[in-house]
Amino acid sequence: MKATLTLALTLCTAAAWSQTDVSLGWRSDSTQTAKAVSVTGDEYRKVLHHGPAIENMNMAVRIYFNHSGAVDVYSKANPGLELARYRWYPTEAEIEAGAGCDEYRVGKTIGLGGISLWDGEKEVKLVATRGREATARRTKKGAEICMLSKGVPYKGDTIDVAVRVTACNDSRWMTVEAECVSGQKVQFVTGVNYHEGEDTDMGTGYVAAWGVHPADVVSNPLPIGGALRYDARKISRTSKTADMLMVVSKPARRLRTRIVAACSKEKEINNRDAFVAFVRNQKK
Repeated sequence: MKATLTLALTLCTAAAWSQTDVSLGWRSDSTQTAKAVSVTGDEYRKVLHHGPAIENMNMAVRIYFNHSGAVDVYSKANPGLELARYRWYPTEAEIEAGAGCDEYRVGKTIGLGGISLWDGEKEVKLVATRGREATARRTKKGAEICMLSKGVPYKGDTIDVAVRVTACNDSRWMTVEAECVSGQKVQFVTGVNYHEGEDTDMGTGYVAAWGVHPADVVSNPLPIGGALRYDARKISRTSKTADMLMVVSKPARRLRTRIVAACSKEKEINNRDAFVAFVRNQKK
């Protein structure tokens, strides 16, 4: 009986662990590592996926290893884990056969739930004058990636900012936590980027966009969605710019939000109305 119970628990644990994954490594040899350190703060072209990546069964995201603070999205047509197999870049033939795709175009924005700062008048990027560190790890409940930017110039001071993305085994939402680890209170900028022709929706506690991103890695891009939920009590302003549904926090040491993405190739959340309803209802 004890042996049977032990086996059952082992299988249950293995099943839970298989619902999330992380990846961080150097392109030179594709070796995985728990930490990547950069004196310059810009290893965008030297690391796999351009930064640490994390996935659940429905989407993957990466934090760019540079000053942009951008969080980028890999959409999935079918539930499953794909980072280890495709390293973010399946071929077009593999995409046609059912693999996910890097169709989300971040451009010069912070993407989906990415982080920058607000100085009272304008956005301030996370320029790291004392280097940058990326980490990736699995946890008991899922997985986590983090980007620490050191010595970021902000309002006449320099601060250290950590951006963590956490994926839980039982949810398609991911959590983004920005923290000024040097202790100062700052205003964080986050939100969801969008392109011409996309449908956007801004409500109490959420922003969402659905539509086609400009063609980049595929010849026939399809509609995808990105959304962010936030605690309205922690926010000072929201606005729609030319390319962002922007959310600016009140002065704080931390800001916690949740992000989610969907793809028109999915079986259920595959259109604008279904996606917005899912976001508004905060379903898992």
